[in-house]
Amino acid sequence: MGRRRALILQKRQVLVFFVLLGLSQASAESLRYSVAEETEIGSFVANLARDLGLGVAELSSREARVVSDDNKKHLFLNLLTGDMLLNERLDREELCGSTQPCVLPFQVVLENPLQFYRAELHVRDINDHSPTFLDKEITIKISESTTIGATFLIENAQDLDIGSNSLQDYSISPSSYFYVKIHDSGDGKIYPELVLDKALDHEEESELRLALTALDGGSPPRSGTTLIVIKVLDINDNAPEFAQSFYEVQVPEDMPIGSSITAISAKDLDMGIYGKISYSFLHASEDIRKTFEINPTSGEVNLRSLMDFEVIQSYSVNIQATDGGGLSAKCTLSVKVLDINDNAPEVIMSSVTKAIPENASETLVALFSVRDQDSGDNGRILCSIQDDLPFILKPSFKNFFTLLSEKALDRESRAEYNITITVSDMGTPRLTTQHTIRVQVSDINDNAPAFTQTSYTMFVYENNSPALHIGTISATDKDSGSNAHITYSLLPAQDPELALASLISINADNGQLFALRALDYEVLQAFEFHVGATDRGSPALSSQTLVRVVVLDDNDNAPFVLYPMQNASAPCTELLPRVAEPGYLVTKVVAVDRDSGQNAWLSFQLLKATEPGLFSVWAHNGEVRTTRLLSERDVPKHRLLLLVKDNGDPPRSASVTLHVLVVDGFSQPYLPLPEVAHVLTLYLVIALASVSSLFLLSVLLFVGVRLCRRARAASLGGCSVPEGHFPGHLVDVTGTGTLSQNYQYEVCFTGGTGTNEFKFLKPVICWGGTTQSTGLEPGW
Repeated sequence: MGRRRALILQKRQVLVFFVLLGLSQASAESLRYSVAEETEIGSFVANLARDLGLGVAELSSREARVVSDDNKKHLFLNLLTGDMLLNERLDREELCGSTQPCVLPFQVVLENPLQFYRAELHVRDINDHSPTFLDKEITIKISESTTIGATFLIENAQDLDIGSNSLQDYSISPSSYFYVKIHDSGDGKIYPELVLDKALDHEEESELRLALTALDGGSPPRSGTTLIVIKVLDINDNAPEFAQSFYEVQVPEDMPIGSSITAISAKDLDMGIYGKISYSFLHASEDIRKTFEINPTSGEVNLRSLMDFEVIQSYSVNIQATDGGGLSAKCTLSVKVLDINDNAPEVIMSSVTKAIPENASETLVALFSVRDQDSGDNGRILCSIQDDLPFILKPSFKNFFTLLSEKALDRESRAEYNITITVSDMGTPRLTTQHTIRVQVSDINDNAPAFTQTSYTMFVYENNSPALHIGTISATDKDSGSNAHITYSLLPAQDPELALASLISINADNGQLFALRALDYEVLQAFEFHVGATDRGSPALSSQTLVRVVVLDDNDNAPFVLYPMQNASAPCTELLPRVAEPGYLVTKVVAVDRDSGQNAWLSFQLLKATEPGLFSVWAHNGEVRTTRLLSERDVPKHRLLLLVKDNGDPPRSASVTLHVLVVDGFSQPYLPLPEVAHVLTLYLVIALASVSSLFLLSVLLFVGVRLCRRARAASLGGCSVPEGHFPGHLVDVTGTGTLSQNYQYEVCFTGGTGTNEFKFLKPVICWGGTTQSTGLEPGW
């Protein structure tokens, strides 16, 4: 096997067809090193850092490595020291065979930037092989009539060593009949020839046994021995003769085993046994004997094993024809092996990057070499990858290629690439080899989190329980890993009066929003804030969205009666003329509800009355009207109990009590109550006294007041407005209830001779500091 590989390296010629655009990246000078074969593993060869003029740190940072042409790891580079060491025992005979010198080319590859240095390792031979004879016993038939000085060819010994360690001399055991003569063939090999020194006598000695020893030139020398058996024959005076001394045939390497290659023939003029010729190989190597066989009778040469052009391109076979008397002749058969395209191209990966960052351009993905063991067009190679990928192939040095990313990649568009390197030769038929590299695109933080909605609106009923989950904010990030891990946070509120931290909290991991305390619709109907989503990339990216929380009203406020006032010291009494027509408006109950919507829709209901059929209440506006004419039988004083109810679920209500006094007329009312009569009498006495004493002053004041009222009426469009407002707890702060904060009411009474006339309420509407009276009269 070692000799076959030697012939491979010596005779193979492989042509690779590609353009070497990267030769400029390789060093112009080659580094040469030498090491003896069979040197121990780990032995020092050279310091590459010193030889390349680089520091050890630079050698390590540029990821220096040694790449052999045969893709075997003969050498090992220690990046910590810059020393190049033997990675395996080297057998020169196995690596180079008989080729001298034995040179193992390799390259030193540096990255960032990519750079090549050519180098050679010379393997020196040591004397580790002894000469050997393929035949343990050699038989030679010699006629007794052979003249002194005749020479006889002997099979030579084989020595795998070269140079001074190779075969140098032959010797023979002491004999009075023969001595050894050494013949130099001119190709560096020596062959022994047995020379007859004394005439043979068959009758005296028919067989001789001699020991032939082969010596090499090593120190100490090694030797090999074989036995030569000489059979002395009777006289044979004609040797065989070949028709020609040189034969040449061409054989395709895929010829089947057992096929006939050619037939060799020789003639002998002798008769009988001396004219009978036998054919055999002469000086045949082990490879020849394994590959070919010859028919000893017919001289037909047949194929014994398959030939391989990539191993041996030609054979030179010496054929000997020997007659029955021992005379022989030789010829040479040259067998040329024809190459066929039986070897697919090979892809040899030197380095592969499994993951590259998505923002990097022209990143080294793989470094590889290609080769085809065939020759001619069968060995010319084309290398390519898919056209639709953002990667390019560049020839670098000799038969090396680099696979680079053509531009920056986007992991979010495509996270993985399967790059198929296709290598095909130019033979017929073409043979193709494919090698697939899977490249992962590693993520960088180039995408900010994106919310699923541009804004969120969440609804929560007031009076909620604390820590109530009111909704979830969700954002996604196209990145992966920590770059896609999102953290949610509340951003500072734009309204400085909004205490957002006391209202809302957010789960930083899943975006769930919680109301920290109970909300009150009457205080806060809605509020807005921003939520931020930040990833954990470096640098971190973020985005924000608007969240609007709408507080829904709950029916948590009962109606409040504004009129008649329920907290007065004396009950309010409404006056009803006895001559009032049916449908006469007695009074109107005014109520408000701080809630909103249907929770603030009020309805009025008469629960109880002194005369059930005399009065009715309009359910929607609270007007109390008569349902029929009054008769003399009707009592003069009536007490009405009204219920004011909202439309909430469940509904809330308030009750109000009305006192109605039936009078014959507003000028002469019937006042049965003694305290009322007393008050009226007191008012009358005071009025009479003041009229007489202050008449003139009253006239002046009257004129001034009339002028003042006329001026104010011109500016306000109504009667005077009392100062101040109703208390805040009586007002609907939302403006959506029965009465809003923008309403005031004017109540006017006229003084008389004991009869007070009620003037119905007038809502006074205020816009921007201006007060206007609606001037509502009875029946509004």
